[in-house]
Amino acid sequence: MKFEFTRRALIAAAAAVAMTGGAQAGGHQVVDSIHFLIPGGAGGGWDGTARGTGEALTGAGLVGSASYENMSGGGGGKAIGYLIENADSNHGTLMVNSTPIVIRSLTGVFPHNFRDLTLVAGTIGDYAALVVGKDSPINSMDDLIAAYDADPNATAIGGGSVPGGMDHLVAAMVMEAAGKDALNVKYIPYDAGGKAMAALLSGEIAALSTGFSEAVDLANAGEVKIIGVTSDERVPAAPDAMTMMEQGIDTTFVNWRGFFAAPGLPQDKLAMYQDALAKMYDTPEWEEVRARNGWVNIHNNGDEFLKFLEAQENSMGELMKKLGFL
Repeated sequence: MKFEFTRRALIAAAAAVAMTGGAQAGGHQVVDSIHFLIPGGAGGGWDGTARGTGEALTGAGLVGSASYENMSGGGGGKAIGYLIENADSNHGTLMVNSTPIVIRSLTGVFPHNFRDLTLVAGTIGDYAALVVGKDSPINSMDDLIAAYDADPNATAIGGGSVPGGMDHLVAAMVMEAAGKDALNVKYIPYDAGGKAMAALLSGEIAALSTGFSEAVDLANAGEVKIIGVTSDERVPAAPDAMTMMEQGIDTTFVNWRGFFAAPGLPQDKLAMYQDALAKMYDTPEWEEVRARNGWVNIHNNGDEFLKFLEAQENSMGELMKKLGFL
């Protein structure tokens, strides 16, 4: 089951990045300050994306200062509601989000969707990964499938998102592609990636469905083993981690992450945010953050971002219906 929209989006994104050309970032401040609103807890993919982006923007001198606020709750709905309800006082705020804003509005988890916000830009892609603890007897997807066949109930897969959320969908998609009935997969949800990783390390779950960037540092430190990545080819940040495709599981997936602002954001302020993010790609500070996390550059500004999200909404909707989540 291929996520073809991600392939098309990556090609379009590469073209978009190429069109931004060699904007020279060197030391030219574009925005005085940005307050990053993070819809989940510490240690998750949203947290890492917001803090990594802020680190690069301030380090490169494009933004004077950056501050951060974690606002968990409602699968991200609390932060979205806050941004909408306090729009006039939040013109200095950028909220990070990703594929779940599409999934959760489809399932009706919260009443708002991306159309209710100001779309600033899509910035990166992060592959998904299945990981196990360092002492687990499971070393590959074959091992996980064998354990699942032997005792599905004892082979729970956890994730940092709600049932029917992205981590769940990725686990279901992978197991379905491996020839299993995705609806029989025991999925245990946790609030944000950090708590899910703690559950894995304590042995509460057999495997964890998570973002590659959340797994790579722990894998490199020897705390977890990455048993499958949803990329087309191996990712340089963890060259020993095998792709699903290499293991005979015909599925790929990339989760975008990007930034949204409050509705009614003045056009000049929106243009400044978009300018700062576009110039960020040409800085060594950003390249260091990107490479460290194993992210893929996906740059979609404004209208392109809207088209990208609408395409994903269609594709995700079809998958969720097929798997019985809608």
